[in-house]
Amino acid sequence: MASDLSNIIKNEIVSTLESLLSVEGSVEDVSLVQDQISDSEQCIKVVSNFEFSNQSSSWTFFIPTLTGTKFEYLMLGGIADLKESIDDEITDAVKEIISTISGSITTSVNAQGFDDITGMKFTLGDSGVVKCADDINTNKTYKFIVKLNDESLIIYISFDDTMLSFVEQFSGGLVQSAPTQTSEEVAPQHSILSTLLGEESVDNLRLLFNIKLRLSVRLGTKVCLLRDVISWDIGEIIELSQMTNEPLDILVNGVVIGQGEAVIVDGKFGVKIKHIGVAKLD
Repeated sequence: MASDLSNIIKNEIVSTLESLLSVEGSVEDVSLVQDQISDSEQCIKVVSNFEFSNQSSSWTFFIPTLTGTKFEYLMLGGIADLKESIDDEITDAVKEIISTISGSITTSVNAQGFDDITGMKFTLGDSGVVKCADDINTNKTYKFIVKLNDESLIIYISFDDTMLSFVEQFSGGLVQSAPTQTSEEVAPQHSILSTLLGEESVDNLRLLFNIKLRLSVRLGTKVCLLRDVISWDIGEIIELSQMTNEPLDILVNGVVIGQGEAVIVDGKFGVKIKHIGVAKLD
């Protein structure tokens, strides 16, 4: 059975939009396109090409006019006028968003260690303005209703045959809930927390799980004199205490929680976790 990417896709769409547009977001619904699409409605079409495990797959994103204009408006901080039609600036903004979503999905999938999806990478393909009704294949296209703050917007994503088996939770026109864990499956973790904190404290702790934390990676440190700092200029090279072959500190909200090593994922820096917890930190 193929690994299911449905929740990863939803989560990365939301987190990318929240990050780029400075809004609170959620996916309200995902369904196969079954309703009539207006013949006059325009969409920005952007293709993302994915490669993984010696396979290739193309996803086609269709961003309707209202959604595209809203995206650009929010990217500009909501200080410009909301446009009524698609122009080059809106198209560029949408392409940037789709590229970031695709990159985030790729990074997240690779981090899961799936057996059937390895070494995933993507390239952005063709893009342009099309009539939605002419290009959208309703048999393979899903309509995502995305809520940004208090406004619901539509994103269409068309998957090819290669990817359909990896998005099974979208099949049937509804997003299925994640399987409920049995008491046996959650018992070990729950038992440890209960022993340390008590049942009531564990329940209260669950309320904090969606709090956002800032993760950072420390390349190295150095103690400097003030007279040295004020003498620095552009081009100055500062030698750090960290050796090139030593693990890097991973910090959450400024607190060291583990160590890792630097990696490159689709042209971006990443960190591969090697140790978690203070016990491993020397």
